Amino acid sequence: MPNKHAPPPEGPSATQDTGAAPAASAESSAPSSPSPQPLDHLRASDMRAVAQLATQATLGVATIVEGVHQAVLQTMGASGTGKGKTRGITGLVYRAVQGVTEVVGQGVEAALEQLEPMLESLVDAPPETPEREAVLAALNGVMGDTLAAADNPLATAMTLRYQGQALHLQAQLPIAKASGKVLLLIHGLCMNDLQWLPSEAPPGPVKDDASAPSDHGAVLAAELGYTPIYLRYNTGLHTSQNGHQLATQLEQLLDQWPVPVEELSVVVHSMGGLVIRSAVYYARLGALRWPDRLKNIVFLGTPHHGAPLERAGNWVDIILDSTPYSRPFAKLGQLRSAGITDLRWGNVLDADWQHKDRFKRSADIRQPLHLPHGVACFAVAATAAAQQSPLADKVIGDGLVPLPSALGQHENPQRYLMFKENAQTIVYNTHHIKLLNSPEVTRQLVQWLTPP
Repeated sequence: MPNKHAPPPEGPSATQDTGAAPAASAESSAPSSPSPQPLDHLRASDMRAVAQLATQATLGVATIVEGVHQAVLQTMGASGTGKGKTRGITGLVYRAVQGVTEVVGQGVEAALEQLEPMLESLVDAPPETPEREAVLAALNGVMGDTLAAADNPLATAMTLRYQGQALHLQAQLPIAKASGKVLLLIHGLCMNDLQWLPSEAPPGPVKDDASAPSDHGAVLAAELGYTPIYLRYNTGLHTSQNGHQLATQLEQLLDQWPVPVEELSVVVHSMGGLVIRSAVYYARLGALRWPDRLKNIVFLGTPHHGAPLERAGNWVDIILDSTPYSRPFAKLGQLRSAGITDLRWGNVLDADWQHKDRFKRSADIRQPLHLPHGVACFAVAATAAAQQSPLADKVIGDGLVPLPSALGQHENPQRYLMFKENAQTIVYNTHHIKLLNSPEVTRQLVQWLTPP
């Protein structure tokens, strides 16, 4: 598919308030600040969070060991329950280990929770660092549903953010020079909002240097007058759970916006595309007002019809479950979060996963959902290959998402997402993560979002 870009239009000066934190100049002579030490990233609540994870890990290991023990007994003809539980004195030992672990874990967690206020009063909480936020984002992507269910302090709460700070949506938002054009940027699995912002990318028009990373939000603010807002969320939750939360928060955002909102446009990466489709569906179902302001959605590498790597993960579950000896270890494969298993086929709605075993192999049984009506939708697909080919498109793609999935193409006409021909493009020699800061993508965004 040809990929032609018009030159970026003339726009406001790059010195205009872009709504994004200014990037550091590559030519600055100021000495760089020393890298934080590992302890600089820690907070008082982290001790309780780690203690909780340690308890869960100990219980998980005990369960796996008991499962292997039971499998061996069954092959020797010994009687057992057949459900991974041993009987007799051995069973009592396992129950004792698990019971003591739970009691001790709850006691340690309660004690640390009591100490937290004192520790926080003695030591100021360290500021957010990109390193800490990257680790938390990855942890939440892998097991964020488990963290949220246990009310673990490391679970990421959904927040809308401006210039790196979370917005409090119950009061008027302190956004200087807010425009009536809101741009929402949503990250993907195991990522966070800071990864949209390369420190070496200056705001303003895109430079000719194709290797220089670009800041999509800052450029669209400078050239088209948007105010960028970034979403941070727990990518380990089900996509539709995040969709419900986002629908509510966007309604609050527009209610508290300092000026009347004329337009809401959204740029999404990877899983973020599934989240916004879910949010629009539930917002309209609940008669919320913000979808009436929604004008554009640009999908960057969104797995609309799933990703092969998660389907491969499902095969791992099946293989491990095929013999008595390996069956207990299938629980390790099932540590992956609900958000990850939703990527098997690209789940968007509650009905796609509720009352179903997400680790059981099954066909694609999603409820068909078309692109939002009345919204201009655009798709950017990437391939690591230098040119388009059937093998690269279906197998390689951008390393994570095949081209047909990113472009919404499906053999079932009911699932085919009808992106217009001039509303889709392919970028070459580009990996999935590079879509976040690709200058080629930025130029395409400017072209698509410039009013006719």
